[in-house]
Amino acid sequence: MPKGVVRRLSAPYIAGPTLDDAIRCVRGLNAAGKAATIDVLGEEVVREDEAGEIASAYHRVLARIEGERLDANISVKLTGLGLELGEDLCRTHLVQLVEDARTRGNFVRIDMEDSSTTETTLALYRSLRSEGYENVGVVLQAYLHRTQGDAAGLDNVRLCKGIYVEPASIAYQDDDEIRASFVATLGALLDEGAYVGIATHDELLLQAGLREVRGRGLARARYEFQMLLGVRTARGDELVRDGHRVRVYVPYGTQWYEYSLRRLQENPKLAGYVAADTLRRLRPGG
Repeated sequence: MPKGVVRRLSAPYIAGPTLDDAIRCVRGLNAAGKAATIDVLGEEVVREDEAGEIASAYHRVLARIEGERLDANISVKLTGLGLELGEDLCRTHLVQLVEDARTRGNFVRIDMEDSSTTETTLALYRSLRSEGYENVGVVLQAYLHRTQGDAAGLDNVRLCKGIYVEPASIAYQDDDEIRASFVATLGALLDEGAYVGIATHDELLLQAGLREVRGRGLARARYEFQMLLGVRTARGDELVRDGHRVRVYVPYGTQWYEYSLRRLQENPKLAGYVAADTLRRLRPGG
């Protein structure tokens, strides 16, 4: 796909190439009553210096959040911190970020990638929590068969459907099965008293999430709804008006092109949407 087309299509969903772009975006979200999670684009790095650069970028993000008193935290991908180069290298960068965030009264979300990293991601999260780092959370993907079992004992979890293409042997392929797993996992997490980020744009799951938190009479400080930048913004505004906490995922960085292409490759449904949207935009008056 031509780079210009990808840039145009991805513009509503990526803050821009620089940290200043991300900060401006977060200021706007905060003014609209929404929190943010900032993601530095870059994953599956192949050199130690690349991992170091991404880690340094996150330290700069934490400093800007604190300096400007923004309602925001960070979300990191372990392959961006060097997981594929060695778990020790990755853990060193992760611990340094979590410690930096803790000194600033902030929080680090360990993002979940494809199934080849699931076990390591959960193990690192549990290890840090056992060492007393309470300002770190993790992500669960409802489409994996294992997810309901993984939920036990976790706290501060972003629960999403999952975007990576996985085989039927380990992941549900049917939308209704994925939704059922999402709702069951959400219930299990809430039953354990976990803080949950209900991360979905699916209206059926938004309604299910609202029923779950209302049915339990949960204080609104015990959960939040999470959405992607530029996706269902009006629905997020409605949730804010109804008194729910809403957090928006804000990616930024020079690797916007690679990020956008990877999302298209990983999600054929998204690729179909982009193709249709491209034709609409190219038509006169589109």
